[in-house]
Amino acid sequence: MVGPIQPTVLSHFAAMLHKLDPDDSEQILDYFKTNVLLIREKALLQASVREEKKLLVENARLKNDIADLRVQLQEKNKRKIAKALFAPVPPTAKPALSLPVRQSDSASPASALEERAERPWRRRRGERRARPKSDTLSLGEEPRVDVSRLDIRIGRVLSIRRHPLAETLSVQVVELGEPAPRTVVSKLNQKQDVEELCGNLVVVLCNVRPCKLKGVVSQARLLCCSTSDDNIEMLAPPPGSIPGDRVTFNNYPGEPDRELVSKDRVWEILQPDLQTDGRGVASYKGAWFEVKGKGLCRIPTLTNCSIH
Repeated sequence: MVGPIQPTVLSHFAAMLHKLDPDDSEQILDYFKTNVLLIREKALLQASVREEKKLLVENARLKNDIADLRVQLQEKNKRKIAKALFAPVPPTAKPALSLPVRQSDSASPASALEERAERPWRRRRGERRARPKSDTLSLGEEPRVDVSRLDIRIGRVLSIRRHPLAETLSVQVVELGEPAPRTVVSKLNQKQDVEELCGNLVVVLCNVRPCKLKGVVSQARLLCCSTSDDNIEMLAPPPGSIPGDRVTFNNYPGEPDRELVSKDRVWEILQPDLQTDGRGVASYKGAWFEVKGKGLCRIPTLTNCSIH
């Protein structure tokens, strides 16, 4: 590689050129400098090319090493799997054919066996002392399907508006005693002014799976009744109810599901038995919709109709 030219060398060379040819000495010196710079750049370029080739060779060597290590790892895993497959099975302990029987001077072997059979059930190591309760579901027993699986609560309509994409639907924001209100999409009587429902208490089925209706996600279901002429009325809570109060049924004390599973079709099975009687009181197979300590849920004017 051509190194930098010392200033003393350049000055000495320029003095010699000036003696030989005073007129063209400066041009010859510039030409000489230009060629020196070109030679230096060429040397640098050649060095970078050699370094690049060296890096390419090193990169190829590393790729080969990685491929060899991968093959070795695969072979090691194959040997490990084969060793596990063909390993001999450890012998299992044979069960005891008989139990040792303690014999006393006054008891025979037969009486000792009878005494052991009459002993109370003992717990095994790691198990609870109490036997399983009789009211738990046994294997093959189907879960209950009754109205106690529905999470029905009292709510208050905070706001209501017509659905932007469907004239027959409305969108309500309902307070249910939770940290945040829920959005509910429902079908209301078109003759009724939707603003009249704002602030009213309603009965809400809360553990339905959220679904999208015409682009708006509905997180619950307002319970109501309707007639053949499309007259719809909301189920009304008893006076004194507040958002979050739960509706219960005397004959069905179970706890509601966290969320109704679509494939179980719990709502579809129970809905035909949700009706109002001749006084407009809502019931399920004779059990009233009741808010403990406050009263019964009812429909204001409709009687003997289905709740949906």
